[in-house]
Order: sequence, then structure tokens, then C-alpha cells
Amino acid sequence: MTAPRILKADDPNAMAAALEVLARGGLVAFPTDTVYGVGAPAFDVRSVERIFVAKGRQPEKALPILLADLASASSVAQPFTAEVRRLAEAFWPGPLTLVVRKLRQVPESVSRGPTIGLRVPDHPVALQLLGAAGPLAATSANPSGGPDPCTAEDVAAGLGGRVDLILDGGTVPGGRASTVIDCTVHPPELIREGPLGLEAILAVLKG
Repeated sequence: MTAPRILKADDPNAMAAALEVLARGGLVAFPTDTVYGVGAPAFDVRSVERIFVAKGRQPEKALPILLADLASASSVAQPFTAEVRRLAEAFWPGPLTLVVRKLRQVPESVSRGPTIGLRVPDHPVALQLLGAAGPLAATSANPSGGPDPCTAEDVAAGLGGRVDLILDGGTVPGGRASTVIDCTVHPPELIREGPLGLEAILAVLKG
């Protein structure tokens, strides 16, 4: 398997290189607070489709969108309810993905249904990249069904040259995919268990 390009995240040229790759339709893998993700600009249909090919992921499975901050959600999702906003304000940045109603302009390659998963990761490299690039459709940087990637080496071993650039930020602190909550129903429902416990989420909802 072809070896991908790897740059240390603290390399002065790393962020510019990542933005250049994304601008030309390539895929960038980067560390988050949970696992390494692989991402493409959320509105670049061809680049998003490359994520599915790289991972061997079924196209009907929606991709989450990672954001730099809560304010960025308005570019991809319908206005948050007070309940959803409370969760976002309590747990973002952090390991919580909120499933909400998407805007119509979000490409079907990201999500074929009416909803989208959103998260603000608590990792400086991810936040710097998202702040510069804008919302990224992103998911774990591993072959579908494979072990969670916790290092740049894990990404290289799993995806190889199907990723154009890996930002090496060392071993991620989490090592486990985010908690996912469906906020399109009332009360919100747990879809996937993760680092953030349901009890903490319910406590915020109860106010």
C-alpha cells in the first residue's frame, strides 16, 4: 500500500499544507480528542465521496460534520432548539455528537436523510484546521469496521495512500469514538455509547 504523506502537526508548514490538500480535493487525516479523523470540506461533493472509497464505507451511512465552534453550526444545520443549544454549550468542545436537522444545501453525499451529526472536537490541531478550513465532513480514519485509529501510524497502516496527508499530533487522548445523541426526538435518545455518559447528558437536559 502506498505510504501517505505525514507531517508533524507542530511543523510550521503543516496547516498550510493541509489547507492546500483540502482545496484541491484531497483528504486530510488529523487528531481529535477521541480518535484520528479523515475529513473533506462538507460542501465538496467529490472530496466527500472519496472518504467513502478510502474507508470502504457504505454510501447510505451519513458522515458527521466537525465544526470549529457552536456558531459554525448555522452553516449546515437548522436553528438549534433551546434543548440542543444547552447540550452544545455544556459539552462542546468535547466527545458529543448531536444529531440534528440539516440544511437542504448539505450534500446528499454527506447525508441522504434529513439529519446530520455535528461535533466540535476538543483538540487544538483539529480546532485550528476547522477554524481555517470551515466545516469538514469527517469520520474515523480507518477502514470501516477496523480498530479505532489513535496514532498517525494507525492511520497510515489502515488507509495508506488513500489519504493525501496525515497531521501527526501524537497519540490522541481519548481513543474511543464520541457519544452520539439523537436530538430530533423528544426527549433526545442515545444512539451510540461513548466517552460521555448518558447521566451527564440527562443532568443538563433536566436543568
